[in-house]
Amino acid sequence: MQYETITFEISDDLAVLTLNRPDKMNALTTRMRAEITHAMKEGAKNARAIVLTGAGGAFCTGQDLGDASSAGEIDLERSLRDEYEPMLEAVYDCPVPTIAAVNGPAAGAGANLALCADVVIATESAYFLQAFARIGLMPDAGGTWFMPRQMGLAKAMGAALFADKISARQADDWGLIWEAVADDEFEAHWRKRAMYLAKGPTAGFAAIKKAIRGSFDRTLPEQLETEAHLQGECGRTRDFTEGVVAFLEKRPAKFEGR
Repeated sequence: MQYETITFEISDDLAVLTLNRPDKMNALTTRMRAEITHAMKEGAKNARAIVLTGAGGAFCTGQDLGDASSAGEIDLERSLRDEYEPMLEAVYDCPVPTIAAVNGPAAGAGANLALCADVVIATESAYFLQAFARIGLMPDAGGTWFMPRQMGLAKAMGAALFADKISARQADDWGLIWEAVADDEFEAHWRKRAMYLAKGPTAGFAAIKKAIRGSFDRTLPEQLETEAHLQGECGRTRDFTEGVVAFLEKRPAKFEGR
């Protein structure tokens, strides 16, 4: 696929997917959703970590209400099922670690696209906004699933009903995101974090994702069994062998991702 609304680069095991409609604050169109879905699948096959970020001053402000493909009577249910769900699943189910580097406002479906990633790192000037109620809608694109799990029922309900901006610092304090970083340190910081993941024990990271995300649906005995199974798989990787040898030799491990 030739990308028109995003840029996508892979270098040194790290893929960077940049939403690239800065004049529209990276608002989502049918074309952009398809391109994100395609690029995420390519990154999953060819990189060991993926970063999603935005060009210009915004991360993503959600659905582009002026998108020609949305003109006339908007079928929101069809759009969510046929376009949003594949995109969100491509991010959430990605087998390699993902970071949303939120460089500016993340609103509506744009906020929830960021929350799909394994880790969200935001610049301190960024904010998150569940703007749906302002136009008579409810949060979608996974917002009603991510928010209560990550910052609790009370905060999630308020964020959805009042549609207030949540600053990056608030989001950090409330547990909605991993961390908020000073603007002048932001890009260097997320790139350092991303390279740590891209050069890390890829199978171990995949097991971490599987175990933690699935824990909400398991009893403790079931979770302990899951941990035993996944740990057994990790213990058979070359990265585990390298990690132990490096520890004994008191040197940094050189993981291969296998």
